[in-house]
Amino acid sequence: MATSMDVDRTPLDQPAALHELPQVSEPSIIHTGIPLSNGAQPREPFREIPVKVHIRRPDRDSWVYVGRATVSLDTTGHTSQVVVRSTSTDKILTVFGESSELQAEKRGNFVVVGCIEGPRVVSWSLNALNSSETLRLLACIELACYRCKQAVADPRSHHRSRRRIERVIKEDRRKRHRRRQEQETMIDLFSKQDLNGAEDGP
Repeated sequence: MATSMDVDRTPLDQPAALHELPQVSEPSIIHTGIPLSNGAQPREPFREIPVKVHIRRPDRDSWVYVGRATVSLDTTGHTSQVVVRSTSTDKILTVFGESSELQAEKRGNFVVVGCIEGPRVVSWSLNALNSSETLRLLACIELACYRCKQAVADPRSHHRSRRRIERVIKEDRRKRHRRRQEQETMIDLFSKQDLNGAEDGP
């Protein structure tokens, strides 16, 4: 009786020990000490950008050399600002941030930044080493000065603000061109008067 019962058993009825799966060794996990919370990767430190700095003050048409400086991107929470610091004195020359009213343009290896200060426009010229560094500099300024909160909360006001900045800087450029043309006209007149006087003789 017992023998027939053993013969009729199927493989599924055999003891669990006979059907154990082979053990698979799990790969060992090496802990690097870097926190991986929420899958966020550690942020690389910003590499400073060396530049030569010129400034054009309000109501002036010529650039004045300031000196060599380094540009860094300081980030606090979700806000950042671009800091231009003198290489020789370690003094902060200017700061560009989200509250700045400015327009940045790339011209060769220069980034020209027109800043609105009340009714006046102060222009900064930052000369980087090469085109790659110039593009990185321009991207940093645009990133730090973009008003994300205003663009999301009030797009129309954000658009009007950008249009006003463009209009003020364009008007300042027009005034400078007009002054330069007037100066050239005066120089031509004086030169012609001198030539006429020399031809007439004493």
